[in-house]
Amino acid sequence: MSEAGAGASAGADGRGFELPMLLFAGFRSMVDALHARLADEGHPDVRPAYGFAMQAIGLRGATASEVGRRLGVSKQAAGKTVERLEALGYAERAADPADGRRKLVLLTPRGVEVLVRSGQIFDELYAQWAQVLGAERLAGMEADLRAVVPGSASGGGFRVDVAGWFGG
Repeated sequence: MSEAGAGASAGADGRGFELPMLLFAGFRSMVDALHARLADEGHPDVRPAYGFAMQAIGLRGATASEVGRRLGVSKQAAGKTVERLEALGYAERAADPADGRRKLVLLTPRGVEVLVRSGQIFDELYAQWAQVLGAERLAGMEADLRAVVPGSASGGGFRVDVAGWFGG
């Protein structure tokens, strides 16, 4: 099917496919800028997948199975990512105080530092976008996206299973 034919039903001008690509490109530009800054600040080994994994681990910790479910990947894939985070000093395993048979994955102070710094950098990148687009337009774009992204308008949080989703 031709490009024009593929998008003809999406809109009068046949460019419906561009919106998801632009949204993804915007996401990618922010994430790439974040990781360039983190590398400059002493975290050159942090990759986007590790950021999602650290979000899945959270400040209270999680088992490898829970990390896998939250990321939408197998327990084995989550285990490999956790092992890499351990090797880099961003996570560690410890006995679960509520159930000695389980091991929790916990963020180390270095892992928490990366999450906190990532939030600060995202705030700085947001401010840059506001300078380019205007604060009102950026706030409007956010409001519009919250209206169409399932669960975001109710404050239900965002899914971190990007790696699993992209992997099929």
